[in-house]
Amino acid sequence: MKKVDFMLTAFRDGFQSVFGARVFSSDFLPVVEEAAAAGITHFEAGGGALFQAAYFYSNEDAFRVMDDFRRIAGNNANLQTLARGINVVGLDSQPRDIIKLHAQLMKKHGITTIRNFDALNDVNNLLYSGHCIAEAGLRHEITVTMMELPPGCVGHTVEFYESVLRRILDSGIPYDSLCFKDASGTSTPHKVYETIRMARKLVGGDTRIVFHSHETAGCSVLAYHAALEGGADQLDLSIAPLSGGTCQPDILTMWHALRGTQYDLGVDVKKIIKLEESLKEAMKDYFMPPEATQVNPLIPFFPMPGGALTANTQMLRDNGLMDKYQEVIAAMGEAVAKGGFGTSVTPVSQFYFQQAFNNVMFGPWKKIAEGYGKMVLGYFGRTPAEPDPEIVKIASEQLKLEPTTRSPLDINDENPAKGRKAAVAMLEANKLPVTDENIFIAASCSEKGIRFLKGEGTIGVRKIDRKKESAEKNAAGTAPKSDAMTVTVNGRSYAVKFSGNSATVNGRQYDFSVADGITAEQPVRQAAMGGTGGEFTEVHSTLPGAVIRILAKPGDQVQAGQLLLVLEAMKMETPVNAPATGVLAKLEVTEGQQVQSGALLAVIKG
Repeated sequence: MKKVDFMLTAFRDGFQSVFGARVFSSDFLPVVEEAAAAGITHFEAGGGALFQAAYFYSNEDAFRVMDDFRRIAGNNANLQTLARGINVVGLDSQPRDIIKLHAQLMKKHGITTIRNFDALNDVNNLLYSGHCIAEAGLRHEITVTMMELPPGCVGHTVEFYESVLRRILDSGIPYDSLCFKDASGTSTPHKVYETIRMARKLVGGDTRIVFHSHETAGCSVLAYHAALEGGADQLDLSIAPLSGGTCQPDILTMWHALRGTQYDLGVDVKKIIKLEESLKEAMKDYFMPPEATQVNPLIPFFPMPGGALTANTQMLRDNGLMDKYQEVIAAMGEAVAKGGFGTSVTPVSQFYFQQAFNNVMFGPWKKIAEGYGKMVLGYFGRTPAEPDPEIVKIASEQLKLEPTTRSPLDINDENPAKGRKAAVAMLEANKLPVTDENIFIAASCSEKGIRFLKGEGTIGVRKIDRKKESAEKNAAGTAPKSDAMTVTVNGRSYAVKFSGNSATVNGRQYDFSVADGITAEQPVRQAAMGGTGGEFTEVHSTLPGAVIRILAKPGDQVQAGQLLLVLEAMKMETPVNAPATGVLAKLEVTEGQQVQSGALLAVIKG
């Protein structure tokens, strides 16, 4: 029998593929301990979307979670994270000092191995990051990204993957293992077999080859068996309820599929069954998006990775736009074809989804998403195929950027808004401690990271309220007696503490009063603005989103076209400019607040 190694992905990719990585570590770390006791020694423990999600949605420190993971899993466990080449753990690319800091901090906080990929398969984007990983004393798992294309499209072939692998070998990048990563789960089993067989011939018998896929398109178990037949040593597997659907195949499913063959996972299935029961119990209160549990036969026509699908549907739910999901998904195919056929894996999959979203919301190519535009213009490296020339032209005009063939690292090193120095300035401006961890949080999470460090982080974890019926019965009675509670509005949770006529919401204090009846909105607004004279212009949101920056305050003189604030939706920033010249009479929103389309944001007095 041939022993097949596996990495347990439930605690990173599983969370990302089901819950959009919105989880509390206190809920899952006890299951990590049980998994270690069951004999599992290789865990995916962080990176990818899980890093940012800790600060964006869980109000937790990702570094502290990694420390806890190492303590619980034990000193001998192989803890692995996922890195996106020059983008490390974010959507935007970083300069050299932050890429190096990323590797150093992963080592400091207990990580053993970093799987490192570039969605464009541009080997130049793996050179520096790969050296940093090795120099930090970590194992480097270098990666070739894969996907299948709709009929009639060309580019992702065995020959293409061979050319990428040969460039890796010729580059001299240090690595310890080689992964072929199919984040969308769309590669045909035959192509997987031929690709792994090709790689085995090139790298020889001593190099560990790993294959990674998702069940989203329904053929991952076949693809995994094909990978083993081609010469793979390791598979990525998960456990229920974070397996199948948008996730990796289940350990038990793969164990069963390999029965009677020469391959053996070497697991105690009784312990795995018990482990799955424990994880189901730990996750029972989490909202399970129905799309996370499904196989979608249309995925090969719009290759959306399992790890990005639910992250995007969760954001659509945040913004009340879930009804647009099917339209956006249908528009993805064109975004992929005209964008140069980069592999649909984060961050490129997010660029595809963002552009498809904009094409649906604003009209085809009327608004180029910044990430998508920069990609087709060359600011993230070279795409596998040339992007559509007309789209390149539109992107250049809208973003006011010229196409480039320069190294993204050189461009980022020259950008004063990026890097260690810019992050330190952000920390000092907010009177926050300047530590390596805080520098990286500021660089990779920007304003949201700063808000977390200031104690102003918010909760965006979706859990089912098991006491809802009881609460509804009590709703007709008096208000809750407790002076501290969690209030959930549109799926977003806020920590509220009452003291007399003031309430502290997520660390910020507000005065309030309660009166019977409803006071007309406009007179109240005018009174707050100091009278009824003059002409008032209301500023409304044109789409749902979160207020991430406010750049003007009441009483400021503003000019027509001046930037007032910035909204974020689907990880894209939308500026809100003053529609008229005058005095900013009132701001109706605060930073971090979620607003719906048409919401009143501000009032300008002319």
